[in-house]
Amino acid sequence: MLLLVGVLPARAEAPAGQVIWGVSVSLPPAWFDPAEATGILSPFTVYYALHDALVKPLPGNAMAPSLAQSWSASSDGLTYEFVLREGVRFHNGDSVTADDVKFSFERYRGVSAKILKDKVKQVQVVDPLRVRFHLKNPWPDFLTFYATPATGAAWIVPRRYLEKVGDEGFKKAPVGAGPYRFVSFTPGVELILEAHEQYWRKVPSVKRLVLKAVPDDVTRAAMLKRGEIDVGYTFRGPIAEDIRRTGGLTLKPVRFYGNQWLLFTDQWDPKSPWADRRVRLAVNHAIDRQAINESLTLGLSRMTGSIIPRDFEFSWPVAPYPHDPAKARQLLAEAGYPRGLEAELWTDTGFAEQTEAIANSLGAVGIRTRMRVLERAAYFNQLRDKKARPLVYMATATYGNAATRIDSFVSAAGIYSYGSYADIEGLIQEQANERDRKRREETLHRIQQLMHERAMFAPIWDIASLHAYGSRVAEPGFGLINSYLWSGPYEDVRLKRP
Repeated sequence: MLLLVGVLPARAEAPAGQVIWGVSVSLPPAWFDPAEATGILSPFTVYYALHDALVKPLPGNAMAPSLAQSWSASSDGLTYEFVLREGVRFHNGDSVTADDVKFSFERYRGVSAKILKDKVKQVQVVDPLRVRFHLKNPWPDFLTFYATPATGAAWIVPRRYLEKVGDEGFKKAPVGAGPYRFVSFTPGVELILEAHEQYWRKVPSVKRLVLKAVPDDVTRAAMLKRGEIDVGYTFRGPIAEDIRRTGGLTLKPVRFYGNQWLLFTDQWDPKSPWADRRVRLAVNHAIDRQAINESLTLGLSRMTGSIIPRDFEFSWPVAPYPHDPAKARQLLAEAGYPRGLEAELWTDTGFAEQTEAIANSLGAVGIRTRMRVLERAAYFNQLRDKKARPLVYMATATYGNAATRIDSFVSAAGIYSYGSYADIEGLIQEQANERDRKRREETLHRIQQLMHERAMFAPIWDIASLHAYGSRVAEPGFGLINSYLWSGPYEDVRLKRP
């Protein structure tokens, strides 16, 4: 029986002041509702403010008790019981209860909805502060799928309020149990939040948070220099170097689970050039990863040959295929494309610079690409609808382990999978129910070896994100939560005293 217990909330002075973030992408209303979690970490910029989870990463603990003060698992691995904190309320005054937990799970339709619904037999409300999850079969990854940002499934919304206003009404005026409550939202411009002083963990230090959409790097850097924003996300290349040299500004590299790669969406179409492993392998040899690293992230990122972070449980570490343009051209010629070929290359605004650098590498060996750059919400809609083809720049920074990453991007049921291989699919099913850790690790390693041998993807790097903040900020929240990309937890963000 496993038992984990949380800590008592800390007391602080009344919140004061305002911090403005310059966010590199627009904030879609879908990010207000954890039920629609995409498997990408960006929506957690909102979740960590507005909402709270039964369990979530916090400083010093990757699976920290939150709305649940404790939980336990039965010895047969079939039952998990969560005990909720007493006295916790949503922003509208409603109590957080086991009924809200059951409701939130049952309406969850995010990235891993299928596997969670397939494996959970029943969610039972024992009493207002106790809820039990009954599994159909022992599932060693239940907590990894449910209780980490791998899926967003454990973030809780208020049943009574949501049933009253409906899904669309909730996106217009979301109510959560997080450290900040919703004030206003101007689409494409900004989200304004104010401190929820009754938050269980601690009283937030800052009174008001403003998340401002500033997609252009040059504009974001200029606003930071002028003091129009206090914190800026994701600077690259000469802009990052200029910020690093500017007095009063601090540039900080943030390490996270930030693997990025090219996805070959048409590799299962026998009529497509991308069904030929040699073409996919040519792309892997064409990309000058280290040059991109030096140019865009000041050499601070790590190169990788996998879409799975090397720090993940069950990760099989592998170096990328070496940069070898001559080899790439040879492979293309052997595949029947001595003069190269053409392809569309899809990306979103946040990845445009690295995608353009990759397009240049591909162009050097004869793969001529036309870039399609979309806003993030539209980009992920195209991915989920399987319309982005044949090359897609992919990125995710969500938590989990090798199995959760494979579930989203490799398995037949994965929300971002365009196809699968029968032998890999069989191994995925085999490891999912394997309770012997060593045998399971061997199976997951074999899956990753096959992914690499078949060049299913063109992994680019485990990217370091370069964030920055101004002189008013005492604590921007970078790196407080291990391997978390954004500021967090927001209640720990502090301004300097006057």
